[in-house]
Amino acid sequence: MTLHFHDKPQGDAADSLASSFTASYTGVIAFIAVVTEGSFARAADRLGVCRSAISRNVQKLEDQLDARLFLRTTRSTSLTREGELFYANCHPGVQRITQALEDMRELRAGPPRGHLRINASTGFGRQIVAPLLAGFCECYPEISLDLQLDDRPAGFTADRVDIAIRDGRPEDSEVVAKRLVPMQLLVCASPAYIQRYGTPKNVDDLANHICINFRNSSGRVTDWEFNVDGQRRRVSPPSICTFNDMGLVHQGVRDGFGIAQLAGFQVASDLRNGQLVTCLESSAPEDRGHYLCYQSRLHLPARIRVFIDYVTEAVRALDLK
Repeated sequence: MTLHFHDKPQGDAADSLASSFTASYTGVIAFIAVVTEGSFARAADRLGVCRSAISRNVQKLEDQLDARLFLRTTRSTSLTREGELFYANCHPGVQRITQALEDMRELRAGPPRGHLRINASTGFGRQIVAPLLAGFCECYPEISLDLQLDDRPAGFTADRVDIAIRDGRPEDSEVVAKRLVPMQLLVCASPAYIQRYGTPKNVDDLANHICINFRNSSGRVTDWEFNVDGQRRRVSPPSICTFNDMGLVHQGVRDGFGIAQLAGFQVASDLRNGQLVTCLESSAPEDRGHYLCYQSRLHLPARIRVFIDYVTEAVRALDLK
């Protein structure tokens, strides 16, 4: 059967084409069921319809093909030569559809498996997310992981990203954003720096201190963020040095080279052991967070669902304060 495609049909012609396609589709389904089950009665039971519906749909298919597909008697049903040829042509497609359905059932019912592409901000991804992956792979050995560290917004479609872990809520309203933990931004200094230069008294006093800035992947120097009298305030203090690697900023502060605003997860252990101290605590922003982002809650694949659950529980169990 050859199909010729023309301009989009209008009105009655469109209705006729849709009706013809529906008849062909239901006829092929009925035909395959009869061949597979060996009789019209068993095919009807398999599809959950009455026997007359099966007969009617097969008859319509035979009329469309202008060929008899079955030899029917009161005791048996067998394929004609034309029926055998038609079934041989249909069978590979049916097998592929059946296999696709079985694969989807296995993905849902069996152990989570498949490939997972994760995009995370560089600092949080390297220090917090990456160390969790070995434990995840041990729990879910049939899931392969691809972790990309990038401070730019993730392209879910263009970059085929399944999950993004970002510092701060994404602006895309179509993305589901689940807050993992609060994101603290702390102005930090070493005890040696404080002893030599003192502590900044307020946000404006930063101009009188030796500051270290961070240049992000877009090439822009990142502002320092504060909450002053209930209002968000961004400042870009003059700096003695600017790095495009947050690890170097962190190391410069520990070495007493200057002060910087750092994420709480980066300096948690340094604060606990006294290697660093915080400044301007009363002006620290309180509404930031680390977010786990994905495209939709609808029909969420098992590999994504278990990763979300695992990372959420693991990150919240860490002492990041």
